[in-house]
Order: sequence, then C-alpha cells, then structure tokens
Amino acid sequence: MAFLDTKWVVLAGCLALAGCNDTLTSVANKAEHPLPKKLVSQMKAQGMSTRSPIMMRIFKEEGTLEVWKQKPNGRYEIVTNYAICKWSGTLGPKFKEGDRQAPEGFYRIHPHQMNPNSSYYLSFNMGFPNRYDRSHGRTGSNLMVHGACSSAGCYSMTDEQVLEIFGFARDAFKGGQKYFQVQAYPFRLTAENMARHRDHKSFKFWNMLKEGYDHFEITKQPPKVEVCGRQYVFNQIAEDNGRFRASAACPQMSQPQSLQFAHANFQKKYEKDFAEAVAKLDKTAAKEQQAEVAKIAAQARAAERAEIAEKRNEQLTQAFSPVASIFSRKQNSDAPRNTGLAANLYKTNQVTQPDPTTHSEANTSIAPQEINAADVPVPTAANATIEEKTPRWKFWKRKSNSDG
Repeated sequence: MAFLDTKWVVLAGCLALAGCNDTLTSVANKAEHPLPKKLVSQMKAQGMSTRSPIMMRIFKEEGTLEVWKQKPNGRYEIVTNYAICKWSGTLGPKFKEGDRQAPEGFYRIHPHQMNPNSSYYLSFNMGFPNRYDRSHGRTGSNLMVHGACSSAGCYSMTDEQVLEIFGFARDAFKGGQKYFQVQAYPFRLTAENMARHRDHKSFKFWNMLKEGYDHFEITKQPPKVEVCGRQYVFNQIAEDNGRFRASAACPQMSQPQSLQFAHANFQKKYEKDFAEAVAKLDKTAAKEQQAEVAKIAAQARAAERAEIAEKRNEQLTQAFSPVASIFSRKQNSDAPRNTGLAANLYKTNQVTQPDPTTHSEANTSIAPQEINAADVPVPTAANATIEEKTPRWKFWKRKSNSDG
C-alpha cells in the first residue's frame, strides 16, 4: 500500500512539472505552429517573407530579445522584441560550468541546435562554448534560449514567446539559411552605458564586443565573426591564404575601406559622447560625494554638540552636588525639631474643653454672650508658663467669680 502511495506521489509530481513546462496545451504541433498573422502581415509590409534570414540580439540589462529579418536590399530590420522572462547571473560573460551565468558574445545557431522536444517547451542551444570561449578555457553545456520561464544560466522566455521565436528560426532554416547569429550583450553598447560601467571588470571584454555591435549599427547586417589571438575580430578578410585560429596569432587581414571609414567616424562620435558622459557622471558623483561629506560633517557636529552638552550637564551636577548635600542634611537634622515645635504649637493653641460632669455648675454660670473679648487674657512671655499649666476655662472661671 505504501508503494502504491509513493508511486502516485511521483506520478503527480511529474504531471505537475509537465504542466509547468508545457502550458500551451491548445497547440497540437508546437514545433510547426505558424507565426501569428499579425507578424506575417508586418513582415510583408516591410518586404520580408517568413523564410527570409534572421538574426537575434539579447540585452541583459534591458531584459530584451530582439528578432531581426533581412529585407530585399540585404539590410536587416527589427521585426519584434520580447521581454526576457528570466536570465541568471550578473552582467558579464560565462566562465565555467555551474556558475549559473548566462553567456555573452557572438553565437551561431544551426538547425541541429533546435530542440522541438525540449522539457522547457521549445528551445535552441546557443552553442556555448564557442571558439572564443574555448580559447579562454571557459566551460559549460546546454546553455539555451527556452520557455517555461525558469533559468539556470539560460535565457528563459514564456511558452508563448518561445513558440514565436522558434517559429522565426524554423522558417528561416526552411528558406535556406545555414545558421543565424545571436548577439548576446550585457546592455546596449552606447557611450552612456559604457561610461556608466567603465569601472566594471568586464569592460575590456565589452569594448571588444563593441566593434561587432558598431558594425551592425552601421551596416544593419550581421558582422562576419572570426576568432584569432584569443580575440573576436569582425568583418576581417585573411590575406595570403591565412587562416583564423582561435588560440594562434591573427593572420594578415584587412577590412573593406568603406567600413573602415564609416567605423572611424562612428568611433570618433562615440569617443566624444563617451567623454561627455564620463564628465557628467563624474560631476554627478562629485555632487553626491559633497552631499555625503556635508551629511557626515553635520552628523559629526551634532554628535560634538551632544557630547559638549552632556559634559556640561555632568559638570553642573558635580558643582551643585555639595550644596544639594548640605540642604539635604540640614533638612534631615531639622526634621525632629520641626516636628516637636509643631507639636508644641498645636498643644499651646489647642483649647481644652471642660469636663461637663465635674464642672457643670461653672459651665452653666458662664454664658458665652457674657464674655467680653477684652476680658480674654492674651498670652505673653510672662504668663506663657501659666498658660501652659492652666487651661483657659479656669481663667474664665476666676474672672467670672471676681465679677460676681
């Protein structure tokens, strides 16, 4: 019974995984699913056919995959772009197996790299490591552009997106294209972006990729990519039957003069824009640094004022401590005397009431209305002792008798 339970749990997990990776269950034959009519109409409006050659560009920071197609004049025009669902790692190239880093560079995709039976809906292998990667000892395998929106070193799209991307590649191969190029960049290699990342450890590598990026921006055609001297070279022609070997020195080579002239002008403008961007960034950084310094200085002054105030309070406390101690001792020593004095005053001023049982006749013979205020004796120093010993009602009694 336990065995059956385990089997059903495993089966349920497999079905759940399959549902995650293949959400477009309505597509009967996903590998041959036609491109949407809207995209086909758009291509026709630009003079393109569904089977004309393609190329793709990937930008990590922007999170974008672009699809370009060739027009009748040989130049390429962008058809559409897709927001990358996930890519793993950080900006910079892939170095070794397991670093979970998505690759950067120039890659060729041949028909055999297409995988219609991918466990990630549909996919194609980017061909990492290429000749440049291998010349630097970089390792890795199965680096894909695929669906299922899950990445471990790949560029992952949604199933709906990869269905169209796969269709673009499939139709181009059917039109006779032998391979298409994927250019994978950290970001658009503009002067502003390069200036912003000028201190990155991969800046030199990106500056090398930039020549191929620039050639495409100038010609709108995928550059011819070779590797020699462990470097990418673009649109170069080997002379004297020379060959491009990835780890060997580059042969004698040349570029078309028109491209050299166009790229020189392009580079001149880039360098001007780069210098301006660096100056702007440095100015902004200087302002931010000044603001940070001012903030730290203000905090230091506030802390200093708080410390001075605390020391002043301590000094005042120490200065007044003896005086406070004297008053405290004085108050404590006077407390019994003050208490006795208060008791004597209370005793002196207290009127002793006569005993009604013993002196009833005397009490009845003295009417309150017969007592004159002038007849009431006023205590003085001379008779203070007598008053303390003799109750006042007895004085009143003697006075009354004498008046009778």
